[in-house]
Amino acid sequence: MTGPGGLFGLVGAQEAVTPAAGTAQLVTAALIGIGLIVVLIVWLKVHPFLALTLGSLTVGAVATMPLADTLESFTAGVGSTVAGVGVLIALGAMFGKLLADSGGADQIVDTIVGRASPRMLPWAMATIGAIIGLPMFFEIGLVLLMPVIYLVARRTGLSLITVGLPTLAGLSAMHGFVPPHPGPLAAIDVLSAEVGLTLGLGILVAIPTIVVAGPLFTRLAERWVGEVHAEGAQFEASRDTEGARRPSFAVTLATVLLPVVLMMAKAVADLLLDEDGLPYAFMDFVGEPLVALLVAVLVAIFTLGVGSGMDRDGISASIGASLPPIAGIILIVGAGGGFKQVLIDTGIAEVIADFVTDSGISVLLVAWLVAVLIRLATGSATVATITAAGIMVPLTEGMAQGDVSLLVLAIGAGSVFFSHVNDAGFWLIKEYFGMSVGQTIKSWSLMETVLSVSGLVVVLLLNVVV
Repeated sequence: MTGPGGLFGLVGAQEAVTPAAGTAQLVTAALIGIGLIVVLIVWLKVHPFLALTLGSLTVGAVATMPLADTLESFTAGVGSTVAGVGVLIALGAMFGKLLADSGGADQIVDTIVGRASPRMLPWAMATIGAIIGLPMFFEIGLVLLMPVIYLVARRTGLSLITVGLPTLAGLSAMHGFVPPHPGPLAAIDVLSAEVGLTLGLGILVAIPTIVVAGPLFTRLAERWVGEVHAEGAQFEASRDTEGARRPSFAVTLATVLLPVVLMMAKAVADLLLDEDGLPYAFMDFVGEPLVALLVAVLVAIFTLGVGSGMDRDGISASIGASLPPIAGIILIVGAGGGFKQVLIDTGIAEVIADFVTDSGISVLLVAWLVAVLIRLATGSATVATITAAGIMVPLTEGMAQGDVSLLVLAIGAGSVFFSHVNDAGFWLIKEYFGMSVGQTIKSWSLMETVLSVSGLVVVLLLNVVV
C-alpha cells in the first residue's frame, strides 16, 4: 500500500533516532510539512514530485535538522523506494501491458463480467483482491490487477471507484492482517506469536473488514467522489483484440497467479524447510518479489505474447510502450518515500510512540493507537507495524498465545489507518485512478480508515471469545 506505502522504505527505521528538536517542535514540523504539500498540490497546482520535495526540506528546516542531513535523508528515502517499489512498478507495467495487448485481460474481464451481475461485481472484485492479496505484496497486486480494473470498468460502464475500491480493500486487508506480508511477519517475530494461529485469526478478521470497507463503503464513496471513468491511456491495448486470437482463460489465470505461487512457495519454505538446504535456498530466491515478477514477465512473453500470435517486434513494442506512462508515477512514489524518511530521521515517530505508551488504555487499543500515530507520521504501514510491535513487547509477558496473536492483528489494523500525502501508496492510487487529491482522500484514504477501524472492532470482539 504498497501498504499500502513503505514496503521497502525501511532505511534507518531499525536504528534508534536522536530527535532533531523538542517534541512540540517536531510535531509542528510534521504538520507544517504536510500542510505545505497539500497547499502546493491542491491550491497552487504544483506537481506532486516538487511539492513532496519542498515539503521534505521544510520538515527538516522546522525541525532544525542540518540541511545536509535533510538532503541525505530525503535522497536515501527516494533511492530505497525507487529501488524497491519503482522496479516492481516497472515490471508490473510490463506484465500488465502484455496482459492487455495479448487479449488476456479481455479474457479475464469476459469471464468475470459473464458470471457476475453488475450488482455483484464489487463483491467479485473484492474477492479477487483478497485472493491475489493473500500471498502478494500490495504494490505487486495493484499493478497486476490495474489492467483488469480498467477493462472491467470500461466494459461495464461502471466507475473506477465501483470496480477498483473493493479490489483495493481486499489487497490492503491482506497486507495488514495476514502473513506472509512483511508487517505481520515482523510483528509475529517481535512479539513471539504463533504463525499458524495468527494466520487463522488474521483471515477471520480480514473477511468482515473487506466486506465493510469494500462493497459496503464503496456505495458511500460513489456519492462523495462522483464518477471516475477509465479514460487513462496507460492500460489501453495497443492493438485491437476483438476477434484476435487470445490466450485461454486457464493459461491467462495461471500466468497471472505465477508470481503468487512463487511467493507463496517462499512463505511455505520459510515455515517448513531447513534454511541450510538447497531446496530452501532455491525457493527463497525465486520467491523474492523482484525475482517472482521478473519470472512472470518472462513467462508472459511466451504464454500471453507468443500465445496470442504476437511476433517479436510486437512484444518488444508492447513492453516498451508500458514504461513512459509510469515515469511520473515512479518519481512521485520516490518523493513520497523521501518525505517519509525525513519524518523518520527527525525522530517524530519515536516521540509519538513514547507519548502513547504512557496512556492507561486497553493493550489492544494502545497497540492500535501507536500504529495509527506512527502510520500518520511516517506513511509506512510496515514501519508502523514494526515500531508498534517493539513498543508492545513488555506488555506481552504472561499473555496467552491467542491474546498475543490478537495484539499482532490490532497493530496491523492500526498500520493501514488513513493513507495520506506522505504515503507512497496514496500517490500510486491517485495516479493510477486519475483522481484529484481530494477525490483520493474521499475514496482511498477513507476506505483505509474504515478498514482500520472495522478491523479493530473485529479484533476486540474476538478478544471476548479467544
